[in-house]
Amino acid sequence: MEQISQRWSDVYLRISVEYEHLVDFLGTADDASRTALVDSIGSAEEILRWLNAHGSPVDSEHARALQNTYGGYSYTLRSLVDAQGVHDRAEVSLDAKQAARSASALRKQAAVNVARKSQEMGAALRQAQDRSHKLLLGVEVISGVDLALVTLCALVLLAYQRHTEWQAAQSRHRATHDTLTGAANRALLGERVDAALAGAARDGSKVGLLLLDLNRFKEVNDTLGHHTGDLLLREVAGRLRQSARQSDTVARLGGDEFAVVLSHLAGPEDLLAVGRRVLDTVCGPADLEGVAVDVSASIGGALYPDPGTNATELMQFADIAMYTAKRSRCGITIYNPGADGDHPDRPATPGELRHAIQNDELELLFQPQVDSGTRRLAGVEALVRWRHPACGLLEPEKFVPVAEQGGLMTVMTDLILADVVEYYHTWRSQDLRLPAAVDIGGPCLLDKGFPARVAKLLRRHDMPAGDLTLEVTEAALAADPASTAATLAALRDLGVRISLDGFGTGASALCHLQTMPLDELKIDGRITARTFTTDNGQAMLTAMIQLAHAASLRVVVEGVEDERTLGLVDLTGGDLAQGRHICGPLAAADVPAWAATWQQPSIAV
Repeated sequence: MEQISQRWSDVYLRISVEYEHLVDFLGTADDASRTALVDSIGSAEEILRWLNAHGSPVDSEHARALQNTYGGYSYTLRSLVDAQGVHDRAEVSLDAKQAARSASALRKQAAVNVARKSQEMGAALRQAQDRSHKLLLGVEVISGVDLALVTLCALVLLAYQRHTEWQAAQSRHRATHDTLTGAANRALLGERVDAALAGAARDGSKVGLLLLDLNRFKEVNDTLGHHTGDLLLREVAGRLRQSARQSDTVARLGGDEFAVVLSHLAGPEDLLAVGRRVLDTVCGPADLEGVAVDVSASIGGALYPDPGTNATELMQFADIAMYTAKRSRCGITIYNPGADGDHPDRPATPGELRHAIQNDELELLFQPQVDSGTRRLAGVEALVRWRHPACGLLEPEKFVPVAEQGGLMTVMTDLILADVVEYYHTWRSQDLRLPAAVDIGGPCLLDKGFPARVAKLLRRHDMPAGDLTLEVTEAALAADPASTAATLAALRDLGVRISLDGFGTGASALCHLQTMPLDELKIDGRITARTFTTDNGQAMLTAMIQLAHAASLRVVVEGVEDERTLGLVDLTGGDLAQGRHICGPLAAADVPAWAATWQQPSIAV
């Protein structure tokens, strides 16, 4: 309101200044007075436009009315200046009278608006004073209640703080404990193991870890139902807490696996004694809501700092001991590094493989495939290896059965596929397009979500589906033909190629050629190796290739170890060849260099 009032005062002032310049000009008629008058004409126009845009509705209305009058006034002044320039005294006299009347009217209108705004400001101030008095009365009333409110708020905040602390404790418990059994979970177990190892490092004591796995738990779930299985897990957790010391930590790792962390042990004899006590307490009959179940378990143990030097090794060694106890059916085994722990031929355990997947111990190698006729590089097959920290580089036959046994096949396959697609994208950025083949296990074919994950992976790395071949074995196809065929059909709908791997070594391959959605047949290297060593070797290879072509399948021949075999593959109609004669498995980083230097050898006749 003050700004608007000031603008009306400015309008009054500028109109007055214009009129004073007019009087000076009429009295002297020199260049200076003429310039002053010309410069002042229309000086109030900008202020009137502001009032029209920003004032109240009344101000806008008055400003528009004043603009009309002011426009005529400005026109009269310019006409007067022009008449004076041509010495038209009659016109000058007439315009001067008109300008005097307009200036008087404009100043009156401006003065009226200044007075009006002053009255409005006075009224607003009086209203503000009235409100202030009412507010003061309200403050006096509120002040009388404030003490009670502060007391009430303090009580509410105290109750809220206690409730929040209780919720935090509950959240912490849920985050660190298994909801089914109430035992510690993996996260809390890791914290307790680290704390126990730190304490042992300070006082020189030993820390033990026991891993327990129930025997025949799957049979309980399958025959008596998952509810009875859950009751059994709760019973086992209760027995473990009963047999453990108060300072020990009982944890459930998942499924039917439990762990007990033991601190302040003297040596392996103490660990064995505690393990036997735990085993005696856990094993035995259990009444699960009227259902009698005989509980048995296998326990593996390991010690820190010998042989385990950290939490990871302690868990790994206890896992090895537990599976040793399970295989030998001896109930409990303490890990002994001198027995078979570092032997490269000892069986791996699901726990070790799970750790390997989590810690990127799996490696991929790629073996090239070439067109048997043109010798052109046609693609690569991804081959997985496990760089075991104790046993060195392991071939798939050493750990794929472990993955199937431990339910890790799908996780491992997803990881391998992700790496293969990423390598494809990297090679593509180097102007090298290499279709890739990947082995997939039977569990993937029974997983309804597997095709969707493959599709998402291909989209993420912009890999054409036709450049990915998934290889399946005859055994995987035979496990559940209906479910397998549905999964393969979903993959083919994406455009992914399906290859039957290891052809010639199974018993049901001919049936699969007719019923399964396949694109490719891969002849096993063991068949290829007998091509020139048996009387019917060449005829068998030729027959297999012709059979595949009759089913409209592309043929890949594995085990090509020399030029003679490569030439025979071409002569018998094989499409692609793969083997050490062409190239052995390569690291991903070495593939582009090999592809650049690949020389097409002459075809043997």
